Amino acid sequence: MIDTHCHLDAAEFAADRAAVQAAAQAAGVDAILVPGVTVDAFPGQKTVVAGCPGALAAYGIHPLYVPAAADGDLAVVRDWLARERPVAVGEIGLDGYVAGADMARQTAFFVAQLQLAREFDLPVILHVRRAIDPVLRELRRWRVRGGIAHAFNGSRQQADEFLKLGFKLGFGGAATYAGSTRIRALAATLPAEAIVLETDAPDIPPAWLNRGRNTPGELVRIADAIAGLRGVSRAALVAQADANARAVLGGF
Repeated sequence: MIDTHCHLDAAEFAADRAAVQAAAQAAGVDAILVPGVTVDAFPGQKTVVAGCPGALAAYGIHPLYVPAAADGDLAVVRDWLARERPVAVGEIGLDGYVAGADMARQTAFFVAQLQLAREFDLPVILHVRRAIDPVLRELRRWRVRGGIAHAFNGSRQQADEFLKLGFKLGFGGAATYAGSTRIRALAATLPAEAIVLETDAPDIPPAWLNRGRNTPGELVRIADAIAGLRGVSRAALVAQADANARAVLGGF
C-alpha cells in the first residue's frame, strides 16, 4: 500500500518514529510520500526519508508557512529540487481557512513553485483547503505535470476539473466520518482511476482514533472504509489506488 501523504518527519513522531514506520510496514503500508513544509525542515525530512524503507520525498513550502518564509526560500526550494530530484514539488497550494491569511503572498509562493515544477518537469502535491477554485485558476495558467490534490473536499464539478488537468484526488481519514457526506459521496462515486489513499499523519485522524494522533498504519482501515463505500474489496481498491499513485508520481 502507498500512503501518498504522511508527514513522517513531524515532531509528533520524534519519540517513536521507527516504531511507527515499522508498524505501518507490518500492516502492509510499504511506501510513503513525505511532503515538505518549510525549507528549514528539509534536511531533517531528508534524513527521515533516508532511514525509512519505501519512503520518498517531495519538497516545497506549505501555504500555512508562507508568512514565516523569506523570498529567498524559493531559491532554496529550487536548489533542493535540482540536487535531490524528488518525486514531486510539495506540499504547495493555497489555504483560505485561516482568518486574515495573506492570500496574495500565498499565491505568489504557489505560482513560483508551480513554475519550479514546470522547470523540473515534476508533479505537485497540492494543499487546497477552502481555496479550490483559486488553485484551479493558477493550475490552468501554469500547467504542470499533474499531481495529487491532497485531502480533497470539493464538489464533483471541481473534482472533474482536477482530473482534466491530470490530477489524482487524495482521500483519507475524513472519509471515515459518517458526517462527511460530500467526501464520502465522492469517495464512493468518482472514477476508480481518480483516487489515491493517504493518511496526512499525524493529522486528519480517522473516526476510530477519537482525534488522537494519526499514523501511516491506519491506512489499512481507511482503505477498508473507502472500499466499503465503493462496494469493492480492499485488495481491488488498493491495487487501483497504488497504480494511480505510481502513474502520477512515478518512483514507487
